[in-house]
Amino acid sequence: MTNLLITFLASFLIWLMFGGLLILWLIDGKIKREQVLHALLAAGVAWGVAQVIKAVFPTTRPFELNGLIPLTLIPSSDGAFPSGHAAAAFALATTIWLHDKKVGSAFVIAALIVGAARVWGNVHYPIDILAGAVLGIVAAFVIEKVHLRKFIP
Repeated sequence: MTNLLITFLASFLIWLMFGGLLILWLIDGKIKREQVLHALLAAGVAWGVAQVIKAVFPTTRPFELNGLIPLTLIPSSDGAFPSGHAAAAFALATTIWLHDKKVGSAFVIAALIVGAARVWGNVHYPIDILAGAVLGIVAAFVIEKVHLRKFIP
């Protein structure tokens, strides 16, 4: 049962976070739409930067070294550092938190769980998660600073 829970959290919780964005999008009000667009853009930027770093500096994943099975639905074959899941999750969480502390706190908790589950799932080291979290947080602040209000209908 524990392995199933870790697999769920490491593989699907981030998609539930994106589902939460859909709920925020459907809530009436321009701020909610702006918040969702900022979050999506920040997550995309953070994930993209993580992918570039992985391509330039490939690193071995824990399951490749320790021989244990990864507890994710689809094991990643790219480098471990930094975690793209953590980058995207923390970008989403930080963006939502910047707009709404109460809802954002739930997203931050979910991002922390995603990161922990990726380590427990044997696909990342803690430093991969930390680096991904930093990427996501920085991306969220940069996107917030650029403030795309004039581009949003």
